[in-house]
Amino acid sequence: MRYEILGSLRIQPEQRDQRAATINARNMQVVLATLLIRADEVVSVQQLSYEIWGERPPKRYLAAIHVYISQLRKLLARDGATDTPIVTRSPGYLLHLDRDRLDAKEFQRLTDEGRQAFRLGRPEQAAAAFEAALGLWRGPALGDLRAGPILDGFIAWVEQARLGCVGMHVEAGLTLGRHQELVGRLYSLTSEHPLHEGFRRQLMIALYRSERQADALGVYGSTRRTLNHELGIEPGRALQDVHRAILLSDRSLDLDLSTAA
Repeated sequence: MRYEILGSLRIQPEQRDQRAATINARNMQVVLATLLIRADEVVSVQQLSYEIWGERPPKRYLAAIHVYISQLRKLLARDGATDTPIVTRSPGYLLHLDRDRLDAKEFQRLTDEGRQAFRLGRPEQAAAAFEAALGLWRGPALGDLRAGPILDGFIAWVEQARLGCVGMHVEAGLTLGRHQELVGRLYSLTSEHPLHEGFRRQLMIALYRSERQADALGVYGSTRRTLNHELGIEPGRALQDVHRAILLSDRSLDLDLSTAA
């Protein structure tokens, strides 16, 4: 079985000819998502209650949670088996992944593989790992599902991890000499994340290597104005160093042909 939370919550069966299962009841979604995020760890009843209802649980919240767990156990039971991955462990419940897969863990594994490959000077292998990791995403993490600190904290973390993966994917592409095809993507990224200096730096490098020095300097100027207006600060050292290198036509910005694709 495969659980997917990099997008709306979805359960993929083992057999490919079977349709993916979705849960429509919001409270059951919260319970399953919380157990998946804390997979192989005990989640207390009080934590589940807070994720579902916050500081105002109903009087019979214990019975309600028991019903949600019972329904999830039936949903996740494998064909011909009575056991389910959700087990009772004081002071709450635990979801065993065992041989089941969770897309968020696959994303983290692929991202780690990509970083390791990049550190070892294997940009093509790194780019492939980052691309595979980003390909797992179907939309915002957990769709529009929002709850308490466990879910919201996970969503904030994994969205930042996705941005980091995007940045490393672009970096691997620049190392491989794919600067021209990255320009459009980087313009979109800087538009979506106007205060993300890393994307601005990468866009300047991609433009410079595409023989668009004036455009690269224009990106620095617009970044400086945006940061001054929004935060009252100057661009960081990394961005300033690229700006200075472009003005000096520094050879350090040139593509290393020994690693280019």
